[in-house]
Amino acid sequence: MLKLAPLIWIILGTTLAGMLVVPVLTVPSLADRSMTMIPAATAAGFLLAIPLALLIARRIYAATAARR
Repeated sequence: MLKLAPLIWIILGTTLAGMLVVPVLTVPSLADRSMTMIPAATAAGFLLAIPLALLIARRIYAATAARR
């Protein structure tokens, strides 16, 4: 599971970071403070992805371990 979680985290973290940066760039009141909001949104996306990656990896591992 610990070998699979970082791979999932890389993909999921990038996706979530991108999803959180898009509103910063499209909402005018947030775009005014983009120099501070973009790094914050990116960091939040990557940090949010850690527990989600562990959860997904645990479920994948459980589903494939049952077949062995």
